[in-house]
Amino acid sequence: MKFIRTIYDKTMKLSQGQGAMFALFAVAFAESSFFPIPPDIMLIPMILAAPSKAWRIAGLATIASVLGGYFGYAIGVFFFDLIAEPLLSFYGYLQKFHQFEEYYHEYGAWIVFGAGLTPFPYKIITIASGVVHLNLGVFSVASVLARGGRFFIVAWLLKKYGAPMKIFIEKNLGWLSVVFFALLIGGFALIKLL
Repeated sequence: MKFIRTIYDKTMKLSQGQGAMFALFAVAFAESSFFPIPPDIMLIPMILAAPSKAWRIAGLATIASVLGGYFGYAIGVFFFDLIAEPLLSFYGYLQKFHQFEEYYHEYGAWIVFGAGLTPFPYKIITIASGVVHLNLGVFSVASVLARGGRFFIVAWLLKKYGAPMKIFIEKNLGWLSVVFFALLIGGFALIKLL
């Protein structure tokens, strides 16, 4: 657990440094399109370190995450035809994919919104949305509401209960890390089951 403590201490220090907002932007952007680690790893310590900036931090995370979502969407649009479609055709699954696509268009707003609020890997949803060419307006509204909702709720909770939460986190860092990584791995496992 010394390794986790070292990472936590470094993240707390980074969250108070000059480059913290840039680092949060980069992590939130990348997580929405290709990076496996959620922005909460920066968001939470930054708000705990500067509760008066909670809304600005949540706003930046929201903007970066939505922009990263557009990048994930573009990955789905431009690389599906090049890689996935020929493979689906070769294995005879293209028709099943088109059935999935119809389902996704019907429920896409709820899928994007649900994934944006939860620990489910958001990049999977942004790329899938591009693959099926989900209406960009629907994608945008669902992304802004979900990611903004998630980050602003976290900001509000940390602003309101920050000091006791910081003590709780530091006291229980070991098992909280296990829970965090279990949720992260569980999200990827859920993808494989679907």
